[in-house]
Amino acid sequence: MIDLFVKLFIKDYKNVSDNNVREKYGILAGVMGIILNVLLFAAKLVAGLLTASIAITADAFNNLTDAGSSIISMIGFRLANKPVDRKHPFGHGRMEYLSGLLVSIIIILVGFELIKTSAEKIFNPTETVVLPIVFVILGVSVLVKLWMFFYNRKLGKRIKSAGMKATATDCISDAVATLVVLISAIVSKVWSVSIDGYVGALVALFILFAGIRSAKETINALLGEAPDPELVQRITQFVMSYDMVVGVHDFIFHNYGVGRELISLHAEVPCNEDILVIHEKIDEIEVALQKEFGVQAVIHMDPVEVNNARVAGMRAFVYNIVSEAYEGATIHDFRMVSGENRTNLIFDVVIPHGVKEKENDIINNISERVKSKNSSYFCVIKVDRPFV
Repeated sequence: MIDLFVKLFIKDYKNVSDNNVREKYGILAGVMGIILNVLLFAAKLVAGLLTASIAITADAFNNLTDAGSSIISMIGFRLANKPVDRKHPFGHGRMEYLSGLLVSIIIILVGFELIKTSAEKIFNPTETVVLPIVFVILGVSVLVKLWMFFYNRKLGKRIKSAGMKATATDCISDAVATLVVLISAIVSKVWSVSIDGYVGALVALFILFAGIRSAKETINALLGEAPDPELVQRITQFVMSYDMVVGVHDFIFHNYGVGRELISLHAEVPCNEDILVIHEKIDEIEVALQKEFGVQAVIHMDPVEVNNARVAGMRAFVYNIVSEAYEGATIHDFRMVSGENRTNLIFDVVIPHGVKEKENDIINNISERVKSKNSSYFCVIKVDRPFV
């Protein structure tokens, strides 16, 4: 059914890399969310008023905020699709993340308010009347929210939307919350025990934690989280598949929203090749990366010696020392400058983030380890941290 709706309302639905198509996906999901959540709100509100149940009423207003969240998400998709301008040369793609953050904040505020209302019901309990229609409304609501979870998750994965994935998380939390309310109604009906205020508080906590989790995901995207390691590996392997490239390092991933990703990296190339030929090949790789991965690439050429056995042996020697000292560390841009009485070993070392040692201590540690093997070796080291 999800694919049927997509085919009916989105003409070019397969071209998900097109921002106009992504916007249509966002509007479709938003409209469906508004319609379904408003219907659920109306039905639950009537049930809550008839039964005087704070848990059902709280669940109803949760659905109303979901409808408002869908409106915000639609606006976010619309703004994210605005073209680039002089002040925003990378476009407005991050508006989608901002709208997702706003939705999360609304969810958190609703959660706090419902905790307050539920606490009042706990300390000042009132009798609830459970009607058969309540079971029908709550049961149907659980099924509807589960369906909304599946379609938001599916479409969110298809167009790589953080906002839709956040909405899917909210939907599954809503389904669980409504299920808890349904169980409360059953307990009240069968055993005549009122746990309405406690269940209302539990529903509020579900809502609160869903909002916090959603906010964390969108904030990570805005702060600049590390890219998918699998994507980094695929891009690295793709670049390394070209004959002239003998190594890749200093990989940086810049995310300005889906479809607006930029990467930069250093490609090691043989120093004895014609620079014009190499430059032409690098240009070719940049174009190929755009076609294959949809990313704009900037590649810096690093000339290295590939036919010097002495340099290769010394590089392996230093790499072994570095990897023994710091697990997961790597080196690059390795050069040797030999003098009459000593040999300078010049290289960059990439130290994992888990190592808390200061840069000067890292440099001294590696230098001493190298010098202990041969006192004529002097290291000139630059310490880097990985960006991916």
